[in-house]
Amino acid sequence: MRIGIASAQLGRLAEPAAVKALARAAETVGYSTLWVLDRLPAPVEPRDGYGGLDGVPLPPEQERSLDPFAVLATAAAVTERVRIGTSVLVAPWYPPVVLARMLTSLDVLSDGRLIAGLGTGWSRDEYDAVNADIRRRGRDLDEILDVLDASWSSAEVVGHTGVLARLAPSKNLLRPVQRPRPPLFLAAYTPAAMDRVARRADGWMPAGFPAEAIGAVWNGIRDAAAGYGRDVDRMEMIVRANIHVTDGPVDGDRVSYLGSLDQVIDDVVATRNAGAAEVILHVHGDPGLDEALDVCARIAEAVGMPSFTG
Repeated sequence: MRIGIASAQLGRLAEPAAVKALARAAETVGYSTLWVLDRLPAPVEPRDGYGGLDGVPLPPEQERSLDPFAVLATAAAVTERVRIGTSVLVAPWYPPVVLARMLTSLDVLSDGRLIAGLGTGWSRDEYDAVNADIRRRGRDLDEILDVLDASWSSAEVVGHTGVLARLAPSKNLLRPVQRPRPPLFLAAYTPAAMDRVARRADGWMPAGFPAEAIGAVWNGIRDAAAGYGRDVDRMEMIVRANIHVTDGPVDGDRVSYLGSLDQVIDDVVATRNAGAAEVILHVHGDPGLDEALDVCARIAEAVGMPSFTG
């Protein structure tokens, strides 16, 4: 299993020196991928809890968030090997043709290191802020995927007519380095969204999902993909572990990746055993650079990341 880590992007790490230093450290240590999330200015009185869960506050560090595209471009510029990824972009916030150009540009500027993770988000406030309709988010994502398919095709001229975009026949000369396209992952938590993963994506990218449940869900997605005639052995699951390390063990019912370091390590191992090809280590709580890297290193060593185990 590969190990990726969250980029410097939030809270006290939303600084140019931290973005560059963490990217260089990730490459030196041997992590697989650097990941960013997508967050707009935090409302003072949010209508929705974090992740769409009632009463769950937004992590304070996410109230200060750098643009995901700018962070990945900066990270790519100071590295050569480590991959860059989005976990996840809220795709319906962006005009489809503009999103296609931005993602393609990242793949070109990183020499083919982009992994595109897309989702539909959960915050009505954020949707209102960009004048998008959260009630259409699934349909909008389907149209966005259509535009990406066209933009990433080998056709020299592409066009699209839909609700979100009306692209007249246009020259398609900016193409990603990776062919036929950068790996495309989708977050999904509903049956319709999981069916979309099975039909259209290279894999599933859950976050905030119980470690003990992801294996069964992933098997269901793979079965559905096989039913669509897809090669399921080429599909992967990449899991973002939202890590909260406590001073001691948490007793009783416990959210996955929250607890003592040993409990978090056990959750990461369970995620690997459930079939994850990669786990993204995202340390919550606004840690400093050294603290974030130390927690990730201790987990990576415990689960047997090659650069730590030799």
